[in-house]
Amino acid sequence: MRKYRAFKFGAKTSIYLLTATGFASLAYHSFDSSTHALHFRSSFFNGVLRSSRALFTISSCVVDYKYSLYGLPADSSEYGRLLSEIHLRSARRILKLCDANKGFYVKAGQFVTAMRQVPKEYSSTLSSLQDQAVPCNFEAIKEVIVKSLGKDLSEISINLRFLSIDEQPVAAASIAQVHHALLKDRQEAAVKVQYPGLAYQMKFDLATMGFLSRSVEWLFPEYRFQWLVSEFTKSISCELDFIQEAKNSERAAHNFRKNRTVRIPHIYWDLTSSQVLTMQFCKGQKVDDLEYLSRMGVSPLEVAKALVDVFAEMIFVHGFLHGDPHPGNILVSPHGPNGFSLGLIALNTFKISFNMEVILDHGIYKELAEDFRKNYCHLWEALVILDSQKIQELGETFGVGKYARYFPVIFTGRTINSKSALGRGMSAAEKKYLKQELKSIKMEDISSFMESLPPDFLTILRTDGLLRSLISKLGAPQRIRLLSYAKCALRGLSTETSSKSDSAALVMSRIKTSIKYIQLRLFLEIMEFVACLDDTRRSLSTRLRRFILSAGDQIWSLRLFFLSNV
Repeated sequence: MRKYRAFKFGAKTSIYLLTATGFASLAYHSFDSSTHALHFRSSFFNGVLRSSRALFTISSCVVDYKYSLYGLPADSSEYGRLLSEIHLRSARRILKLCDANKGFYVKAGQFVTAMRQVPKEYSSTLSSLQDQAVPCNFEAIKEVIVKSLGKDLSEISINLRFLSIDEQPVAAASIAQVHHALLKDRQEAAVKVQYPGLAYQMKFDLATMGFLSRSVEWLFPEYRFQWLVSEFTKSISCELDFIQEAKNSERAAHNFRKNRTVRIPHIYWDLTSSQVLTMQFCKGQKVDDLEYLSRMGVSPLEVAKALVDVFAEMIFVHGFLHGDPHPGNILVSPHGPNGFSLGLIALNTFKISFNMEVILDHGIYKELAEDFRKNYCHLWEALVILDSQKIQELGETFGVGKYARYFPVIFTGRTINSKSALGRGMSAAEKKYLKQELKSIKMEDISSFMESLPPDFLTILRTDGLLRSLISKLGAPQRIRLLSYAKCALRGLSTETSSKSDSAALVMSRIKTSIKYIQLRLFLEIMEFVACLDDTRRSLSTRLRRFILSAGDQIWSLRLFFLSNV
């Protein structure tokens, strides 16, 4: 009976949403006088089709959650089992939606996957969207280049220094693809070209997503996702502006100008527009290609350390953060002062040298507010030493109140009252307690927590989630991330980053930072040593117990043997 009511209500909800989106789409496009009639009809019906798929999918998911769990106690085992099944069903529905609608829906799926706060069923199911893209034909790409740079390709070749552009792309993502080109000075270049009609499609898709989130909130007030749509809208709007992306790239190059491990590809401004970005071509393999690293003799652990150090410096010191460090945007190349280099190469540019890390795709950057950056540095100080009072105080500053008690769980994998060493996770008892505590958390609490977080915090959560995933793929312990964050948090609080400081103040600042870092490092090592001693004690205790039991069995067997022979 419960399932019948759920189906009946779900059908009504879906019909309401689909009807509403049709009118919303019609109203939205009726004011677009600049669009030709034929193009209007084609784009309009395509948009309605895409919106209808989205609305039906999301409304089905919400109804599934709302009514499949109806009447079940949140702390029951059946509730937990059903919840996991619903997560998986919903994730598969959304994956199918993203595959069908492509474009911004793929970007939205990637955006959700990067948020560590989503259930694992979503992140694992939607992870296949990371590199999924069908290249656009070269004729359409050529048209974008012509319109953006203002000349036909023959004139571009002569006047703008292109000798050739390969028709087959070297990479294709959800909003753009990259072609290898040769300039007249024989320099290799990467030409990133935005797919045609993307700006128009973005308006339609974002309008649908916004309408959908508001409709879901109206029907089910505890399911609020407007914060997610808002962040995605900001993110994707920045990513479509290639002029801003080029500026981000050059600013990142300036920030790392003294770091020999990092190299940023050069931007060719005379071949760059809002829809076409031309940069230095960088070669390498994806940063998580373990087979390639092994073949080139590059240590995955060293690559992980270099990558974490670069992003920790972005967060805590520069306050200018690359917001999309997934494997497709980071290459490793066997060149550099330490045997390899890293770089974000995917579709915007940033190269790190170590053996060499190359970081590309500078479309999504976040400039952190200075007060936020400093408070975030203080938060990590408190997280390392587990200063619960300071964590709660900073939680009030960040506007999350009582939810600050979950910061240690989110960032360090420990509870706020944990006795475990940093980087060693939770004990069995702590996991059991946390599991019981989380059972009392409802969807309303999750919505309130995410809504209360500052926008800067959401960007950091996304970046941190992607970094943690990469570290795991490289087989490195999460402890290297924690230590790097702690070190850069101290740097970020020092006056070293201030250009107004005189040389004497800088020297004193560096000395103080070094002393404080040594103290912190010593604290971490002591905690690690104590944890190892505790593990050793437990291991010896277990072995001694087994030995005693085994010896007792042997003595008993001998006793029986002698008694049987008397």
